[in-house]
Amino acid sequence: METLERIQPNRQVMVFILMVFFSQALAEPIRYSVMEETESGFFVAHLTKDLGLEIGELAARSARVVSDDDKQRLQLDRQTGDLLLREKLDREELCGPIEPCVLHFQVFLETPVQFFEGELSIQDVNDHSPVFPTGEMLLKIPENSQPGTLFPLKLAQDLDVGSNGLQKYTISPNSHFHVLTRNHSEGKKYPDLVQDKPLDREEQPEFSLTLTALDGGSPPKSGTITVRILIMDVNDNAPEFVHTPYEVQVLENNPLDSPVLSVSARDVDAGNFGSVSYGLFQASDEIKQTFSINEVTGEIRLTKKLDFEQIKSYHVEIEAIDGGGLSGKGTVFIDVVDVNDNAPELTISSLISSVPENAPETVVSIFRIRDRDSGDNGKMICSIPDNLPFLLKPTFKNFYTLVTERPLDRESQAEYNITITVTDLGTPRLKTQHNITVTVSDVNDNAPAFSQAAYTLRVRENNSPALHIGSVSATDRDSGANAQVTYSLLPPQDPQLPLASLVSINADNGQLFALRSLDFEALRAFEFRVGAADRGSPALSSQALVRVLVVDDNDNSPFVLYPLQNGSAPCTELVPRAAEAGYLVTKVVAVDGDSGQNAWLSYQLLKATEPGLFGVWAHSGEVRTARLLSERDAVKHRLVVLVKDNGEPPLSASVTLHVLLVDGFSQPYLPLPDAAAAEARADPLTVYLVVALASVSSLFLFSVLVFVAVRLCRRSRAASGGGCSVPEGPFPGHLVDVSGAGTLSHSYQYDVCLTGVPRTEFPIPKNWRYDPAHFCDLKGL
Repeated sequence: METLERIQPNRQVMVFILMVFFSQALAEPIRYSVMEETESGFFVAHLTKDLGLEIGELAARSARVVSDDDKQRLQLDRQTGDLLLREKLDREELCGPIEPCVLHFQVFLETPVQFFEGELSIQDVNDHSPVFPTGEMLLKIPENSQPGTLFPLKLAQDLDVGSNGLQKYTISPNSHFHVLTRNHSEGKKYPDLVQDKPLDREEQPEFSLTLTALDGGSPPKSGTITVRILIMDVNDNAPEFVHTPYEVQVLENNPLDSPVLSVSARDVDAGNFGSVSYGLFQASDEIKQTFSINEVTGEIRLTKKLDFEQIKSYHVEIEAIDGGGLSGKGTVFIDVVDVNDNAPELTISSLISSVPENAPETVVSIFRIRDRDSGDNGKMICSIPDNLPFLLKPTFKNFYTLVTERPLDRESQAEYNITITVTDLGTPRLKTQHNITVTVSDVNDNAPAFSQAAYTLRVRENNSPALHIGSVSATDRDSGANAQVTYSLLPPQDPQLPLASLVSINADNGQLFALRSLDFEALRAFEFRVGAADRGSPALSSQALVRVLVVDDNDNSPFVLYPLQNGSAPCTELVPRAAEAGYLVTKVVAVDGDSGQNAWLSYQLLKATEPGLFGVWAHSGEVRTARLLSERDAVKHRLVVLVKDNGEPPLSASVTLHVLLVDGFSQPYLPLPDAAAAEARADPLTVYLVVALASVSSLFLFSVLVFVAVRLCRRSRAASGGGCSVPEGPFPGHLVDVSGAGTLSHSYQYDVCLTGVPRTEFPIPKNWRYDPAHFCDLKGL
């Protein structure tokens, strides 16, 4: 719809231009005059002033001069506006006997299109003398000829016209004859010899006179011929043609030596005076070259090919001469009939080989068509193929304008081959074709398009800086600079994301590089947008989303949460001697900052004071009794448990457990076996001191655990916006987000033994993974 709105005003402008154009084209033509034989470069006129144009407008509007006969005899200086002769003009060559001699031309202004008609009149100068066809002529006159009789003489030809042409004839002085100049209906002047007094063959049988032809030039020029007059015996009847004038039509494509017509004359005299012979009378060179007549039969034949476009008719004078020298005159009018023997002609006046796409109606070419035939043979039809977005518009006379029908799209078709066909209406029809190639120049109307709307890239953590992590790709349907794509990183939506220090992009090929080593535990994924812009004016661009996933590497060793390994007094687990086999002594709780199989933990008992008494479950970390206890088992046991992840290569950590075997949990404290007897004899005050010390130690340990748990909850709550926060104690902050496939992968209840504190059960939810929020839920902490 917007395109139609843009085209409509342009069409209104074109209509206005055409109206102005036709109004000027139909005006009276401008007329100039120049003498023939004027040298080339002669100043004819100042067109800028005569056409009412501004100075420099002819050059700005690409003015040119076009002649009807395609021969450029005039040239236009666009800068000065002067119209000059390109060559010396010969009026006789251009127009022959036609008067006035006028050259028609058009002044053509290209932008906007405008035509002016012009006429250049070629004035004749007296540069030719009258010429007789021969140097001598013989005239036979019977002696009984009466005074006042006229005898036609051969006429002279003068190529000049008007006052410079042949004006009169004179003859040398004599007592028997004078010459009379007679005007013909066609404008020619014929000499007639007039007898002044009776002739006497016996007195003077022959006369030799000089006939002179004079033109009207200043000074006049002349030509002469000798007239021999033989006085003949009496022959009192001249031949007469049966039909005169004769009229005949001849096709221009008749073959050579084909008959045109036959003429016939009769003479009533007898004998040699009644014998008739035929010939061409007063024939020009053109007629002599084109026709011949049989002296005996009077048949006229064609000796030269006819061309309707050059000569449309012939006026042939013939004569019949009897044996006595008398002659009769006749006339033959031969009309040449046109046949369709000329194909139409097409002349390009203006051509634009490249049209910008998306442009409104644009003039591609201005050309002229012509057919040298006449009638229907000269009528023409101009057309182009229907499947092209172009139109042909007639403008002035036989001028046409080729314009675009609608805006073109280079991406749909970048080049058009247009065949202009001109066909006449003759039989058979003849046609001419002209091919025009129009290229569509590119306009930046297509933005770059990414191959994907979103890209997902994976990079393993701990990568080396400047690592190539992937590429983005965009293409542009335009061409040249409009299709050259430049890539860039767009500002991130999250202002806290340090994108400039994370990745960079190659502006030429879209390759992405990690600028520094990435840490999965600190940043698992991030996303950003990349832009692709072309180099058009104005530049067009598009965006694509890039999501980078950091792949975990096994770079974190397992971390033991329980029992604490902070250098304080070790936690001692209490086991009753009456415990059954499989009794849960304690549970080693460990986490791994990695994810996936890098965080899958397994447990292994490395060392034990008494091998075979305790065992560790490989997947849960539970420490249980392997058999029933006996009185022979030692009271104090030291166990070393290895915690190992499933990474490649695997990383591990170890923890030491202290286990005391007791008879029951009703004892206020746990005496060592070798000091039992001594304690029995000790002073009661010592016993009280020991109990107090144990209680203070237990309370201190309990306070430490509560403090650590609270700090963990606060950190987790700060990180998640409402949950527990990561503790600031001995737990590293990069363990906030850990896979749930670690130690606590199933639902268990286990006992945590604190010195001097009763056993407390901790329910562990299924699929629990280490998180400070979960750790804070452990009962009793």
